[in-house]
Amino acid sequence: MRYSAELVTDEAGFAGLAGDWERLYERCAAATPFQSHAWLHSWWLSYGRTGRLRLVLVRDGAELVAAAPLMRVGRPVPALVPLGGAISDYGDVLLDDERGDEAVAALTEGLAGAARTALIDFREVRPGGAAEQIYDRWHGPRRRVSDSVCLELPALPMDELVARLPSAKAQRVRAKLRKLTALGVERQIVRPDEVDAALHRLLELHRLQWQGRKVTSEHLRPRFCDHLVRSVGPMVRSGNAVVTEFRLDDDVVAVDLTLLSRRLAGGYLYGAHPRLRERKADVAVMLLDACAEHTRGGAPGTLSLLRGNEPYKHHWRPEPVVNQRLLLARRRTAPLLAAALCDVAARRRGKELLRRWRERGGGGS
Repeated sequence: MRYSAELVTDEAGFAGLAGDWERLYERCAAATPFQSHAWLHSWWLSYGRTGRLRLVLVRDGAELVAAAPLMRVGRPVPALVPLGGAISDYGDVLLDDERGDEAVAALTEGLAGAARTALIDFREVRPGGAAEQIYDRWHGPRRRVSDSVCLELPALPMDELVARLPSAKAQRVRAKLRKLTALGVERQIVRPDEVDAALHRLLELHRLQWQGRKVTSEHLRPRFCDHLVRSVGPMVRSGNAVVTEFRLDDDVVAVDLTLLSRRLAGGYLYGAHPRLRERKADVAVMLLDACAEHTRGGAPGTLSLLRGNEPYKHHWRPEPVVNQRLLLARRRTAPLLAAALCDVAARRRGKELLRRWRERGGGGS
């Protein structure tokens, strides 16, 4: 085997990989924006813990041809898990599409060596992800279970997305689009040098729109703000993200962040002033219309609504796509795999019992 595997565990080494990492990212068609160096390294600066970084790299001479961005955790079992955590919708490895089985074999061997006493737990792998090739080649105990549901639409212009709807619903959406035009809502792509300020406005509008209601608390924390501002600027410059501002009466009333890769575009986060709803503007229609613009020209091929099975997303007749959780063990760590599967089963049972309780009215208070 001509390829060599190495393990990087220090933050400085991670930072120095930016150029090599991004070149590999461009050669991996399955990669999502959540595997870009800008996103992952920024995430580590905000959320990583000293001593836990585990980057398994494969090189052909000096050229990086495969990478698995992982960290070690101790609960519920000792495991290597993808960087990116709960704020990343997809986890995966990077494999150079032109290198074939030999690079896959080298990364698989490197992962086996890095996980001597730990389970490898690839969370939120999109079907067709590069990590599936590792799973197929793995020689030890392994299991594949379902993870989160993502809802996906074909990458079509807005008028074609509307045409997919039943006629009555399509008419309502067209009326909402006309309403946005009549109100004078204008949108503009934010220039790279203005992205940082726009992201601060996005987070402030996000806080305002959810005021008094249940919100994902992490989105309001300083570490998340630091991560978003630090990562998105480079991603905009490399074409892996686009920030859009919406104006009404010369005021910025909404800001949207869409992440882009070769295969998909996904609306990641937005903030909208309550004033829009007061003016009877449909924010969901406005955002989808803007996001659909980023898929013109045939690439990327999927418009992802990302994780979450919220009812409003189903108005667009999306296809549910279930992410995978790929669990890999060595023979000595097979008991960790059994324990992880028991934890998965217990959590699913708990969610089912909670759902039934709420259906019986238990959540009324």
